[in-house]
Amino acid sequence: MANFVPVRKEQHQNLKLATQRNLAHVANQHIVPVTAAEYAQASASFPVVLVKNPDSPRYRSIAMLGLESGENLFYQDEKWTGLSVPLSIGMAPFALGIDPDKENTLTACIDVDSEFVGEDKDIALYDAEGKETETLTNVQQSLGRLYDNERMTENFIKELEENNLLQELQLNIDLSNGEKKKLVGIFTINEDKIRDLSDEKVVDFHKRGLFVPIYAMLGSLGQINRLVQLRNLTSATKVTSVQMAPVAQEEAKAETAES
Repeated sequence: MANFVPVRKEQHQNLKLATQRNLAHVANQHIVPVTAAEYAQASASFPVVLVKNPDSPRYRSIAMLGLESGENLFYQDEKWTGLSVPLSIGMAPFALGIDPDKENTLTACIDVDSEFVGEDKDIALYDAEGKETETLTNVQQSLGRLYDNERMTENFIKELEENNLLQELQLNIDLSNGEKKKLVGIFTINEDKIRDLSDEKVVDFHKRGLFVPIYAMLGSLGQINRLVQLRNLTSATKVTSVQMAPVAQEEAKAETAES
């Protein structure tokens, strides 16, 4: 289990990073966080959607790495096969955390129990004089960008909610062994409602660059087929079909079948 602590010269002056690191920490994760600033790049590999727990009003922005819990189709044979790496997982063994010495302040933290961290590793965080190395400076800058992107993503999602642009999707998956699976709690953008935006709102969205992540998210849904392809290459139980439909349509079908 990860053990993140704030990076401090007093405790970590001799701490180093391994030159070779991997993404084994997400080998069993089927979703990972992704920010709106990454949508365009991420959409070339993954379905990018929003998810929400039933007991929480808060949406989370994620990339789908598999079709069921514990399934990461982009980490095989100890190698990452995606065209890009979401910043949230690429920062390991670093993360943002609360600074215990400064109220309401975030700081760079490091997983001191990571196999890629130790005084016997290769890349120093501090030089012989105790100054931050370029490596640590770059990490801090990247974590800062991640934080800014996360805040931007929260505002982007809020914009989608306030304009009633979200819709819930349901994935109906048929397997070769006869089993049927249903994935719910997945949200994307309602393309019809985008088309119905007023001219004034369209100009506003365009000027603020909101259509870039909007259409990247919509386009990324085609990567569901990529997940099916990867699943069928690695699993004995094949996906024979996958259907994606708005939840409202699925509920209407159920009501028709019952009447």
